[in-house]
Amino acid sequence: MTKLNELLIKANAIEASDVHMIAGSPPVFRVDGKLIQEAQNKLMPDDTREMARAILNDHLWDKLHENREVDLSYGIPGVSRFRVNIFYQRSAISLAFRVIPREIPTIESLGIPDKLKELAKKPHGLILITGPTGSGKSTSLAAIIDYMNQEMNRHIITLEDPIEYLHSHNKCIIEQREVGFDTLSFKEGLRASLRQDPDVILVGELRDLDTIQTAITAAETGHLVLGTLHTQDAAGTIDRIIDVFPVHQKNQVRTMLANVLLGVMSQRLFPTAEQPGRIAATELLINNPAIKNLIRNEKMHQIPNVLQTSKDKGMHTMEMSMRQLIAQKAISEMDILPYVSGQL
Repeated sequence: MTKLNELLIKANAIEASDVHMIAGSPPVFRVDGKLIQEAQNKLMPDDTREMARAILNDHLWDKLHENREVDLSYGIPGVSRFRVNIFYQRSAISLAFRVIPREIPTIESLGIPDKLKELAKKPHGLILITGPTGSGKSTSLAAIIDYMNQEMNRHIITLEDPIEYLHSHNKCIIEQREVGFDTLSFKEGLRASLRQDPDVILVGELRDLDTIQTAITAAETGHLVLGTLHTQDAAGTIDRIIDVFPVHQKNQVRTMLANVLLGVMSQRLFPTAEQPGRIAATELLINNPAIKNLIRNEKMHQIPNVLQTSKDKGMHTMEMSMRQLIAQKAISEMDILPYVSGQL
């Protein structure tokens, strides 16, 4: 067994979310959001180089040297799968691993809003999952896809970079395409998917104008589209989408987005208070007539007010969710203080 695999097996055993292999530092695990150094000698540049070479084929090895970074997935049978980014820093190779659990979690086990099941049953439209890096967006998407797979009869195409959770065919047919291997880009894969008879299209990340534009068009033409953005809240998500378009298209995009958007869930992970692990605080927007009107009339700053007063419709702000978790003693006040306004 290689030294790399030993470290990854340990990461899985201690329920680390990430592992960092950096020249000049011991291996570092992120457990419940905190960085923990492995109690062993520092890794040398030759160590990280050997680790990278061990898991990269010739094509990816050449790509690393050409682009100075590369993404891939890596699996250890019987242990776990890992999302990997390998890159250069200070002329040495570093490796960052995200641990992907073998079992796909359920919507219930993640503690994210049950309302997502209703959105997943819609025949067409746009569902967005947002949050900072490492907030569990891909895991939430996997849980939604798995719910469809258990309950519905659909053809699902996913575009991922790289593929994380592996889905088996159940009630749904699920085709998973990895950017860089099965398709050249999110943009090209999304365009091609429209000719592949999908009911549902998952876009791992809405990165650029062409991808966002095609995703909105797909939702408008009768497909259910799920995607992620690195935004902090629902209002910011809508602003981000509109902002990528040229000025002369913004009014048209507002109208299109108001018509196709089903919902936005933003999430952030916090350490649990009384046991190891992390739990998600969420913000949920459901696109109803009031929200549609705000989007069309460029009044996104009023969206938080609608979320606060629409709890009976399943909506809530991030702060409402955090305060509820505090009341349930699921998370500690100290962890959320930077994110709330006023007194707890």
